[in-house]
Amino acid sequence: MPSGAGELADVYLLKARTPQAIALARELEGLGAVVINSAAATELCQDRVRMAELARGAGLPFAATTPAGRLGELTGPEHPFVVKSRHSRRHDLVAKVDSAMRLRELAGRWPDEEVVIQPYLPGNGWDQKLWVIDGRLFAARRRSELSPASDEPGLAGAWEPPAEVAALALRVGEVFGLDVYGVDLLDGAAEPVIVDVNAFPGVRGRPGAPETLATLALRAAAERERVPAARGR
Repeated sequence: MPSGAGELADVYLLKARTPQAIALARELEGLGAVVINSAAATELCQDRVRMAELARGAGLPFAATTPAGRLGELTGPEHPFVVKSRHSRRHDLVAKVDSAMRLRELAGRWPDEEVVIQPYLPGNGWDQKLWVIDGRLFAARRRSELSPASDEPGLAGAWEPPAEVAALALRVGEVFGLDVYGVDLLDGAAEPVIVDVNAFPGVRGRPGAPETLATLALRAAAERERVPAARGR
């Protein structure tokens, strides 16, 4: 059993994405616990190289993503491009590089940061935010982190994604093995382009989201209870 733990809970929600939380989730899974999302799926979404490889291998329109080593050693492709922390986490690096001066500035602040680079794709200054909980879709627009106006209020009003975008978001869950997740797409692009996938993001201000999550947890717990009973027959 995990240190200090007693009887297993009916279900665990893996919202934290630190190495310690993922290790604990993996240990709990080994003991037969139900964890949403799984440790493996959560860990995969922390590495943007693995994320992009899986998505593109499954035919998803994910932005081309190239590992680039430490930022302090990056000479960079032609400008502009986007540089991101390889390992996704709170307050990680996401920035547009449009000049050698900008690259030197970022390298001075993040010299040892392992990064990836993506082509800069012009948009309209917004990202399409799609959240999925147990197959139910929630959506909004948010100021892009690459927008000069990114310090303005974050979420725009309600937004109804077109059918093909909604289907794409649901397909991401199938490919990544996620029950609760977020998908970021570039707004204003001619075709959908996924720029990030997040395991168990905060879904703030979306009516119905807390209830949907509660229903998922209760159903997962009930299914866990039925499995031992079925095995005992």
